[in-house]
Amino acid sequence: MELSLQYTTRPSSLTSNAPLLIMCHGYGSDENDLFSFANELPKELFVISLKAPHPMQPFGNAWYAINFDAQQNKWNDVDQAKESRDLIANFIEEACNQFPVDKENVTLLGFSQGTILSYAVALTYPEKVKNIIALSGYISEDMIEIHENTEDYNHLDFYCSHGSADQVIPVDWARKAPKFLDQLNIKHSYSEFPVGHGVAPQNFYEFRSWLNKRI
Repeated sequence: MELSLQYTTRPSSLTSNAPLLIMCHGYGSDENDLFSFANELPKELFVISLKAPHPMQPFGNAWYAINFDAQQNKWNDVDQAKESRDLIANFIEEACNQFPVDKENVTLLGFSQGTILSYAVALTYPEKVKNIIALSGYISEDMIEIHENTEDYNHLDFYCSHGSADQVIPVDWARKAPKFLDQLNIKHSYSEFPVGHGVAPQNFYEFRSWLNKRI
């Protein structure tokens, strides 16, 4: 069966009911970027790394366009972002039907634009995921449809991290996430590392250990 997004996988050491980890790369990257983490992650995880649907020139892909005006102010194509949010939500369902995974144990791991989308998927479709690893991103409220019944979020757990010297996405934007998640009574942890827009080794080891306890 053809799935709705392109992807690459690393099968699990388990033959059934494997915990599923879906990776969403950043703006201008592709499915191979985060996949380089795969071999360092627990063997029981069934890992799928997605390729965003919008090709960029000369290479790379985006989940949604970022436009610049004459003053170099940038704004997001929110309609395109919501389409990608729904594509990822739909892909999770397809993957759970296609592969020997546990649909009650799905983790989304995002970086940058992939994190913005991971937040949007989890907060709009909480029934589809369990854990979210949100690296170097932020919550974009215009891409989310919040549930009136916040009990829908009770099972969610977020690991959020950011570089304190991030020159692409200001750390102040990321710092708003814990407060936002608190208001919805969602479990979360938040860490900062003295790096720019990237994942420091200690950041990787921390989220891997966080994930290990939850799969």
